[in-house]
Amino acid sequence: MLKHFYFLFIFLLSTLCFSQVEEVEPSDLIKTITFKSNTNQSELPILNLNERLTLEFDVLSPDEDDFYYVIEHYNFDWTKSKLIKSEYLKGLDNLRIVNYENSFNTYQIYSNYRLQIPNTQTRLKVSGNYLIKILNEYDEIVFSRKFMVYENLASVGVQIKRSRDVAHVNTKQSVDFVINTTNYRFNNPKQTINTVILQNNNLKTSIAGLKPQYILGNELIYRYTTESSFWGGNEYLYFETKDVRGTNLGVQFTDLNTLYHSYLYTDVNRYNREYTYNPDINGNFQVTILDRENPSIEADYTVVHFSLKNPELTNESIHVYGSYNNYALNDSNKMIFNPKRGVYEVAIKLKQGFYNYKYVLVNAQNELEEGVISGDFYETENNYKVLVYYRDLGARYDRIVGLGEGNSTQISN
Repeated sequence: MLKHFYFLFIFLLSTLCFSQVEEVEPSDLIKTITFKSNTNQSELPILNLNERLTLEFDVLSPDEDDFYYVIEHYNFDWTKSKLIKSEYLKGLDNLRIVNYENSFNTYQIYSNYRLQIPNTQTRLKVSGNYLIKILNEYDEIVFSRKFMVYENLASVGVQIKRSRDVAHVNTKQSVDFVINTTNYRFNNPKQTINTVILQNNNLKTSIAGLKPQYILGNELIYRYTTESSFWGGNEYLYFETKDVRGTNLGVQFTDLNTLYHSYLYTDVNRYNREYTYNPDINGNFQVTILDRENPSIEADYTVVHFSLKNPELTNESIHVYGSYNNYALNDSNKMIFNPKRGVYEVAIKLKQGFYNYKYVLVNAQNELEEGVISGDFYETENNYKVLVYYRDLGARYDRIVGLGEGNSTQISN
């Protein structure tokens, strides 16, 4: 009995001392955080050790403030790794971001900051989970973002299936995958390998920690009934504001005050409607502008007005959800019910571009319910990624040794 109490004490102590790191969301002055590797759209960067990472953000101020970047390495479960900085970083960090420009010919004055990794002073040496922190001149964290770096040591085959649970066969999608270890030998894989499954590059809804169910020769088999299943969701809604002076895709009309205002068409609750295919970019966004050469500094900001026809709720709240704000749920994207119009409304200042968005509900227990307003359908087109982490016996950090990708357009029973 005493032995059990001892282990319980150690477990609780480790839980208190080592907690998962959470991303810090920016203030209203920081806008349009574009974080990407080898894509045009802003999304969670998952890049090869030799690929380039790009971080770009705007500060809605003419002051040209100084900002610095710090990079930290993390374990599979987003607890701080035991590596010292020189073991995962070649060169230096905590350096000032020197590439920035002021906006040109825009109503909203801002400064655009740009950082690339690797650069002449900073280069990553190992794979794994990383967090980049942006600090101001007082060493205060302005915001932070997670990203992953992987090595191609194991191939990962991914298949998307309809849910094996009959109760959710029409609303969920299940991810089956196989890790092939032919090119790299893994010691005791049930102990040393961990996995993370991402739907549409959203870390906040990821499934982590699944272990192989079967080991057949050089293959690790993952075919779970419920543990690897996601709600299918629905296609994202979208709009485009590349021309703020006229109506674009999804924009009903525009108006000019201090800034341009873009009023979107009123959306409706899709929960009880039939699924309709609607091509999207899976929650991402891309800054675009008409007849200008450099969107980073020539794209203006417009106040985008969202409205949703939905009965007034008592203990729940509705938010506008998407990669544009890193899927955060806060007051800036919380909708307010307008009793005169019978709709929920919110106005959000966004840079010109093409945006995906979705309406989601936060219940009385502060839990996200993504499908309550949009609906859940097995037919929905979703992108899935499987990350394979490996920590060899005696090793001090978790490497990402494989990346697999699948899409639900190829879903099967």
